[in-house]
Amino acid sequence: MGRNALVAQSGGPSPVINASLQGVIDACRAYPDHIQTLYAAYHGIEGVLLEELIDLYAQPQEEIARLKYTPASGVIGTCRYKLSDTESPDFSRIIEVFRAHDIGHFFYIGGNDSMDTAQKVSDLARAQGYDLVVTGVPKTIDNDVGDAEFQLIDHTPGYGSCARYWALLMQNAEEENRAISGSECVSVYQAMGRTTGYITAASRLGDPERRTPLLMFFSEMQETLDQVAEAVNAQLQKTGRCIVVVNEGLNVGEIGAKHDGFGHIEYGASGISAMQAVVNYLNAHKLAARGQATGQLPGTIQRGVSLMASTVDLDEAYEHGRNAVKIAMTEGTGYMSTILRRNATSYCPYFDKVALASIANSERHLPRAWITPDGHDVTDDFLAYARPLIGEENPPVPMEHGLQRFARFNLRFLDKKLPAYRPAGY
Repeated sequence: MGRNALVAQSGGPSPVINASLQGVIDACRAYPDHIQTLYAAYHGIEGVLLEELIDLYAQPQEEIARLKYTPASGVIGTCRYKLSDTESPDFSRIIEVFRAHDIGHFFYIGGNDSMDTAQKVSDLARAQGYDLVVTGVPKTIDNDVGDAEFQLIDHTPGYGSCARYWALLMQNAEEENRAISGSECVSVYQAMGRTTGYITAASRLGDPERRTPLLMFFSEMQETLDQVAEAVNAQLQKTGRCIVVVNEGLNVGEIGAKHDGFGHIEYGASGISAMQAVVNYLNAHKLAARGQATGQLPGTIQRGVSLMASTVDLDEAYEHGRNAVKIAMTEGTGYMSTILRRNATSYCPYFDKVALASIANSERHLPRAWITPDGHDVTDDFLAYARPLIGEENPPVPMEHGLQRFARFNLRFLDKKLPAYRPAGY
């Protein structure tokens, strides 16, 4: 009889994170000689520290089957809890909980910070002589995990769906802006992405023929409000109206920033948004067309809505979960599932593995070569890269009584075997 496995989610949710969770569950069932049962940690690594574990094999199969089309992380929860260093008592607690529940495999679904945590847990288990296989499953809508050459990972699960959200949003925004431009000549939208412009860039996917007067302002370009206003007025002089998409990390000065456990700015919790700063600045200065600037802030809705998810993204996220289990069974500890392209001329992806150490704390930016010389649009090369990721169809969203039907788990925790513990970061 095999040992037990544990899966947890970390960081911001995504529209397809539960597809990866379902992939892990389904694949683990295929290895009954290695895995006796699969547990989930409630609210990520915090659930491990608090010993709040859920038996996933005890969940109804019809609910597990609904995971793929259930967005965000509400089923088993996620967290932004930072494990400081391996000297922290938190790490010792993790190994204690794993020992108490005979955890032989740990699957961690998350971004670059999560992969750093996974690597540290793997190293600590090895140092303590505890037999543990740790495998990462990638996740982030920002697409900022990996390397500039796209040799570690081509794109992350969640990005394709977020890109599709923005493509469809911009189609609708164009109709709105064209209709009301006589009084609202500038429509400003804010896209997520702290320091990277991949989501902002996805706006052009809604208008690949470039008919929409669309301006994008990327974190990578670090333009000031003066430069934004100058570019907007130049566009207004040509077309009389425009749509503006700004990175949440645009350089707009002091915003009363609040930070999460990893030290990252929580833009949604801060005093003022980049969008509002741009709208205020434009309206305080004379616009080169009749009307005013208005703003929209989609916020976390872009990472937690399944209605506009990409079917390509959903399928790939699921396969990442399955691939992670395969890696764990055949390659041992210290790897993350990855996806790469066979060539640049057609979209033919394949799944592989990459060392956690290569991914941990990595950060990549939108390549400058994919930004047009004026800094306010993307090139056809970016469109060729991103277009296959958004798919061709709407996802088959399960409905019940006119509403979406999401997966519903029994969140009864396992009996605790250890004394109560207060995480060091509390």
